[in-house]
Amino acid sequence: MSTIRKHRGKYQVQIRRKGHRPISKTFHQLRDAQEWSRLMEVQADRGDLLPTQTKQKHRLADLVVRYKTEITPGKKGSRDETIVLDAFLRDPICQKTLCSLTVADFAGYRNRRLKSVSSATLKRQLNPISHMFKIARTEWGISVKENLVESLRLKAKDNKRERRLQDGEQEELLEATRTRQSPYIEWIVIFAIETAMRRGEILGLQWDQVDLKRRSVTILESKNGYSRTIPLTPTAVALLHDIWREVCPSVTNKRTARVFPITANGLRMAWERMLKPTDIKDLHFHDLRHEAISRFFEMGLTVPEVASISGHRDLLMLMRYAHANNSRIHKIFDK
Repeated sequence: MSTIRKHRGKYQVQIRRKGHRPISKTFHQLRDAQEWSRLMEVQADRGDLLPTQTKQKHRLADLVVRYKTEITPGKKGSRDETIVLDAFLRDPICQKTLCSLTVADFAGYRNRRLKSVSSATLKRQLNPISHMFKIARTEWGISVKENLVESLRLKAKDNKRERRLQDGEQEELLEATRTRQSPYIEWIVIFAIETAMRRGEILGLQWDQVDLKRRSVTILESKNGYSRTIPLTPTAVALLHDIWREVCPSVTNKRTARVFPITANGLRMAWERMLKPTDIKDLHFHDLRHEAISRFFEMGLTVPEVASISGHRDLLMLMRYAHANNSRIHKIFDK
């Protein structure tokens, strides 16, 4: 409860709640004292005032460790998030208690991190910390004052890429893949251009997800958590038939075997090494997905049709990948 008393011409407000340290403040005007008193009462009712024992007991590190142990393992990207959280735990900010933690502390952490990572990367790395504060409040019964990460000013630059294959680059790219010992590198590149599938989806694809009769593959769980069935182009179907005939006779568990048994790191290293001696510059593997989506639009497919292939559920995000071919537009204009 709160009490207001007049002392030497001023108004002193005192807030007392069980389990909380008493809070007091002095005002010159009674109206200001009453407004502040009501504000503190509301915050106490919402649990925004941290109990004294909680303040003294919990460090930021305690929350991070609990989140890493209980919440992170259930996420699809748990391995990467664990690495991010372990790095965060090594920062001095994690040794601060919840009662002493302020936005200024996170601003200092932000400034330190921006010396080695981009603002976009830092924003992604802070997402689990922001979620941690919400979980602490809603599920763990820990009355954190506020989500300090949400209060942090962090503007990430729009780093969207518009890289497409230029004239002759696809032929040069495929020629570079043939310098690798494994034929899978070439097959993966062709399949990526024909399907717009993500790298992880391609590398995780199993033969029991492939239906050559219906000319489709099924992605059981994509990046956004949804499944989808992708219709295949004639080139993609022919490629899968060739791989099946060439590789699968020697595979024991044919249905559960991966179509492209290459690790993500193996593909990354092969990509970097094969492109180094070429004239192709600034081409990422993910740009092949961009290229494929753009080609689907240029074939005349509608937005819903392309979305069913790419898996996008947000039209704005899909349109960021789809950049019209200016030469095709000029041909239409010239008709």
